[in-house]
Amino acid sequence: MGSVADDAEITGPLLAAAAGGGGDSAAAAGVERVPAWREQVTVRGIVVSAVLGVLFCLITHKLNLTVGVIPSLNVSAGLLGYFLVRSWTAVLGRLGFVIAPFTKQENTVIQTCVVACYGLAFSGGFGSYMLAMDQKTYELIGPDYPGNRAIDVMNPSLGWMIGFMFVVSFLGLFSLVALRKVMVIDYKLTYPSGTATAMLINSFHTTSGAELAEKQVSCLGKYLSISFFWNCFKWFFSGVGDSCGFDNFPSLGLAAFKNTFYFDFSPTYIGCGLICPHIVNCSTLLGAIISWGFLWPYISTKAGDWYPANLGSNDFKGLYGYKVFISVSVILGDGLYNLIKIIYATIKEVMNARSKQGRLPLVRVHDDDEGSKLSAEEKLRNDTFLKDRIPSWLAGSGYVGLAAISTATVPMIFPQTGTLRPRMERLAFLFLPPWLAEAVA
Repeated sequence: MGSVADDAEITGPLLAAAAGGGGDSAAAAGVERVPAWREQVTVRGIVVSAVLGVLFCLITHKLNLTVGVIPSLNVSAGLLGYFLVRSWTAVLGRLGFVIAPFTKQENTVIQTCVVACYGLAFSGGFGSYMLAMDQKTYELIGPDYPGNRAIDVMNPSLGWMIGFMFVVSFLGLFSLVALRKVMVIDYKLTYPSGTATAMLINSFHTTSGAELAEKQVSCLGKYLSISFFWNCFKWFFSGVGDSCGFDNFPSLGLAAFKNTFYFDFSPTYIGCGLICPHIVNCSTLLGAIISWGFLWPYISTKAGDWYPANLGSNDFKGLYGYKVFISVSVILGDGLYNLIKIIYATIKEVMNARSKQGRLPLVRVHDDDEGSKLSAEEKLRNDTFLKDRIPSWLAGSGYVGLAAISTATVPMIFPQTGTLRPRMERLAFLFLPPWLAEAVA
C-alpha cells in the first residue's frame, strides 16, 4: 500500500491549463499541458503499437482457438507500451540523441491501439465463422447435411479477409463520435475499465509508479522465460496424436482420459486461469464437470435411440449436435438476459437524467470555495474532453460513406449471399447506432 503522498501523486490532474479568468485559471494553475493530438501520435508510438499488436494478436488467436475465453489484456498493453518506449528513450538518450518526453497521452494512444488490434483478432471471426466456411468444415459436416452447400465454401485467404475487416471494422469509430458527449458528459455514465486503465497509466508516469512498473516488467520477464523454457522441455516428451506425454497426461485415470479429463501442462491455460476472475473459472469448471462428466456420457448411451449409431464424432446428426446446440442455447439464453438488462438499465438511466434536469431548486444554493473549485475542474475536464474531436459532419459523412462502401463491397466478397444482402446490410447500418448506444451504456 502506498502513502497518502503517493496517492496524491498518482491521482494528479491530467488536464491542460485553459485560458480564462477567475476560478478557471486558479483551478488550472497547477495542471500540466495536454499535448495536441499530433504530438500524441508519434512514430515510436506507432512502431511499439504495431509490435505489441502483433504479439497480442498471436496470444488472442491462441486463446480463441483453444480456451475460447479471452481475458482483459488492457493492463498488460499499457505496461508493455510504457516499458518499451521508456527503454527506447533511455537508449537514445545515452547515445546523445535529443528525444521528446514520453507523455501519459502517448502511452494511452499505444494502449488503445494494442487493445484495438487484439480486440479485432477476437471479434473478427477468426476463431468462429471465418474458419467455419472452409472446405474442410464443409466435408466434416457432410455434403448431405441440410443447408450445407458447396457454393457457400470460402477458404481462408488474406485478400478477402483483410478487405472484409476494413469495410466492417471502422463503423464504431464514427458512431461513437456522437455518443461520447451524450454518454460521458450529459449522462455522466461511469466506465470502470477505462477509469482503471487511466489511473494505471497515470501511475506509471510518477516516481513511485515508475519504480513499480520496473518491478512488474521484471516479474513479467521472469515468468515469460519460465513458460518459454517449460514449453521447450515439454516438446521433447510430447505424445503423438492422442498419446500420453505431457500434452495428454491421464492425471485422473484412463476412464476419465477417454472423456477428455486429462492435464496437458499448458502454461497458456494456467495463465488464463490466473487472470480470469473466479466467476469465469468456477463457471467453466462447473460446465466441464456437468457436460463431460455426466451429460455427454449419458447421451452417448442413447446412441441408436435418440440418434443414429455409428456416426462420426463431429457429425451434427449425432452426439456432436447435442453438444453444440445445448451449449449454444445456454449461451444465447444468458446473452438474451444480459441484453434485456442492458436495455432496462439504459432506459432507467436516461429517465433519471431527464427527471433531474427537469427539477427546479426550491432554495438558492450559494457555492462555497470547494464547490466552485469542483465546478471549475469539471468545466476544465469537459473542455479538454471535447477538444481535438472529430467534427460531427465528418463523422456522419464517414458513417454514411463507409456504409455505402460496405454495402457495395461485401456482396462482392461473399457472392453466395444473393440479392437480399444489400437490403439486409442497409437495415443493419440503419439500426446499428441505437444498439451500439445500448452496448456502450
